[in-house]
Amino acid sequence: MLLTKPHPSSLASASASTPLPKPGPTANRVAALNSSRSTRRGGSLRVSAASVAAAAAQPTPALSRVDVLSEALPFIQRFKGKTVVVKYGGAAMKSPELQASVIRDLVLLSCVGLRPVLVHGGGPEINSWLARVGVEPQFRNGLRITDAVTMEVVEMVLVGKVNKQLVSLISLAGATAVGLCGKDARLLTARPSRDAASLGFVGEVTRVDPAVLHPIIGAGHIPVIATVAADETGQAYNINADTAAGEIAAAVGAEKLLLLTDVSGILADRDDPGSLVKEVDVAGVRRMVAEGKVGGGMIPKVECCVRAIAQGVRTASIIDGRVPHSLLLEILTDEGTGTMITG
Repeated sequence: MLLTKPHPSSLASASASTPLPKPGPTANRVAALNSSRSTRRGGSLRVSAASVAAAAAQPTPALSRVDVLSEALPFIQRFKGKTVVVKYGGAAMKSPELQASVIRDLVLLSCVGLRPVLVHGGGPEINSWLARVGVEPQFRNGLRITDAVTMEVVEMVLVGKVNKQLVSLISLAGATAVGLCGKDARLLTARPSRDAASLGFVGEVTRVDPAVLHPIIGAGHIPVIATVAADETGQAYNINADTAAGEIAAAVGAEKLLLLTDVSGILADRDDPGSLVKEVDVAGVRRMVAEGKVGGGMIPKVECCVRAIAQGVRTASIIDGRVPHSLLLEILTDEGTGTMITG
């Protein structure tokens, strides 16, 4: 705990009419505490014992912030120069306040030497625009069923609206960002998913070419990637953002993959919000899937984490974007938030 010392000028004025105690280890503090009330007499100010004691016992907000930064130092040193891939989506994108907080945290990580890559979805925004054209959103095993009309809306919203909005927010927060989608420089090449008959234009990633990302990251910019890709013929596909983030993390040799979403993480009991699993290895999470403890939209998240770790990513975390500063809590503290999956 940090302790503050009274300013010398305060001690001088406080003891102006009070005899100083004999020298000793606490002499200065006793001198200040001898004043019984805060009153002005003849232009001098006497400081009450209670106020001085409170100032000494309670760190100022500024000192508290410095203390937090000091505690984060080992984590900053560990991740400095390392690439971290953040998938951003879910409820954290709905609230303007949370969105601004996430972007500021991302910029902060960039400022202290990390190399963030932002991969985003935009489910709520897509649903809103589908409603405008009279299309009812449908999902199967956590994946959006994407017919031709839905695919047009997905590309329009993700690439033309959400992506550029995030780039703008990063710029306003003081960093520089470059907006991309999977089609740019053949960053992502897609193929129809194995369930194409029921899912439509939902794609799987067949290849990642990170060549376009390396100079952007190396220059200190933040790539912002919308998860729309094309196959060899140019047909557009909707790629699950979790899946795309995992493949990109592996391709760029990321230290860490973070899925920022609207769930608290993996639960040991799906009906008990208090059963959050803080850390689990790949074998353990596979066992949970086999036992039916992981289901629905959590399945593609877990699968992409496992696949990323198998390709060299050190750790992958599923964290709750609804919690303020969850990104910083996961990277810059021991406690973390959500569930971390390790090899």
